[in-house]
Amino acid sequence: METGGAAPLRVVVVGATGNVGTSVVRALAADPRVGSVLGLARRRPDMDVPKTTWEAVDVSDDDAGPALARHFAEASAVVHLAWRFQPTHDPVTTWRANVLGSLRVFDAVAAANVPALVYASSVGAYAPGPKSGPGVSEAWPTHGWPEAAYCREKAYLERVLDAYEREHPEVRVVRMRPGFLFKEESASEQRRIFAGKFFPGALLRPGLIPVVPDLEGLRFQTLHTDDAAQAYRLAVLADVRGAFNLAADPVVDARQLAGLLGARTVRLPRGAVRGALSAAWRLRLAPASPGLFDAVLRLPVMSAERARRELGWQPTTSSLEALEAFLRGVRTGAGDQTAPLSGRRIG
Repeated sequence: METGGAAPLRVVVVGATGNVGTSVVRALAADPRVGSVLGLARRRPDMDVPKTTWEAVDVSDDDAGPALARHFAEASAVVHLAWRFQPTHDPVTTWRANVLGSLRVFDAVAAANVPALVYASSVGAYAPGPKSGPGVSEAWPTHGWPEAAYCREKAYLERVLDAYEREHPEVRVVRMRPGFLFKEESASEQRRIFAGKFFPGALLRPGLIPVVPDLEGLRFQTLHTDDAAQAYRLAVLADVRGAFNLAADPVVDARQLAGLLGARTVRLPRGAVRGALSAAWRLRLAPASPGLFDAVLRLPVMSAERARRELGWQPTTSSLEALEAFLRGVRTGAGDQTAPLSGRRIG
């Protein structure tokens, strides 16, 4: 049931300047049922969005709790998106930001009596599962893949929220579990995170990469970030609880990646590719860890039926169109008006 003729909502978005945050802020601001949006981030952006104000808060700071509770006062909902992917060589740093920072957000929601918390979980929270078939539901175990810090942290916070929901039944908790999220404006940031800041985006022009490895388990789901943002908006407005898988069709495999890049597929043993990636990561030539590579090859295919049925959500962009937008953005150095999404082709 939606809010109907209720007073306009005040929504706080934590982690509002990244890939997902910028899309969520804009989606909320465009909805007439939302009266105001407060965007929180480590660095206040020079960005003008209707109905939106900005404040600087770093959730990884030990003393961030009181500031969060103050900002959450009289909020109708808090959307928690803040997350650090790097440095993968220093899991203590990401743990402090992602896990301890999330605990501060959750505690501040309860302290400020916020009625709804919408949290950005991920397909990465899921235990290994099937790569084909109709896709797993939200009941699939969320144990993550232990060798990847990203998955460990997402899975740990799922257990935290299990206890949180029992302790705070007055808070409506929603967990969004999207596949990989892409948009053109976030391509430069994602290139820096996963390929490194010196990777030349021009290499991703069709025809320049001759082959795509066809690896066992290389099937994954993607979604345009703006479509995911609409699901977050609906979760804020609707009287729903629990987890929602988010993904667009089709499921992406090596053949489809090769088609986007004008390349051909070559069947390669997973161990050989992992060994090369592991060596590059240990030499600090590649920022993405081999544990994350292992996780991607084991993530289950999800069913997004619950989001379609209970949120009335439907992606407007296919998974391949989302990947095309990302590749276009990498090639052109696309970005947005925030520090995380600043665009440049290399460096």
